Amino acid sequence: MSEIKEDKDNQSGNDENHKGTLKNSTKNEAKETSDRAEVKQTDTKDDAKKEVTTSDLEEELQSTKEEKLRLLAEMENLRKRFDKEKIDLIKFGNSNIIKDFLSPIDNISRALKSISEKEFNEKNYKELINGVEMVNEEIKKILENNGVKKIQALNKKFDHNFHQAMMEIDSDEESGIVLSELQEGYTINDRLLRPSLVGVSKKIEKNKGNKEKN
Repeated sequence: MSEIKEDKDNQSGNDENHKGTLKNSTKNEAKETSDRAEVKQTDTKDDAKKEVTTSDLEEELQSTKEEKLRLLAEMENLRKRFDKEKIDLIKFGNSNIIKDFLSPIDNISRALKSISEKEFNEKNYKELINGVEMVNEEIKKILENNGVKKIQALNKKFDHNFHQAMMEIDSDEESGIVLSELQEGYTINDRLLRPSLVGVSKKIEKNKGNKEKN
């Protein structure tokens, strides 16, 4: 009997030990599972952090590129503007000086036009007049070499870009034709230096004129 009881006690002890082992094994497995979950969660957070960091860097890089392109465009515009101003200075920098020469040229031209044919043929005046004409033409040639050109006005269609109307002249021709030039106009390198002062045609309506007479 005592042997049977001893065997039962041993069996009971073994069962308890087995239960303890199973319990410990279950705890260990649960802990390992929890640890793996924590590691996986940490890895996921790290991956998300890396993605956010990469995205931020890409945005910053794109912003830097755009800023660089904008600065390059501004520099190019400044260079073009500087080049244009430099060219304009070369082409038009002497405009005011040249403009001052136009009044004496006008006076010489008026003086030559006022000379009668009789005076022109007189020996005492002829050489003087020829000399003045030569000087006048030489001055005009110098101006032309500096980009100054006379505006064509007479018998041309009135152009407000180059002509300044001073009066209207009744005419059988169509309206808006330059019939007289009171003062010559000039351009410098195709830019207006001084407009031509002109008289412009105004077509007479014949029917209207006849009615007024009646």
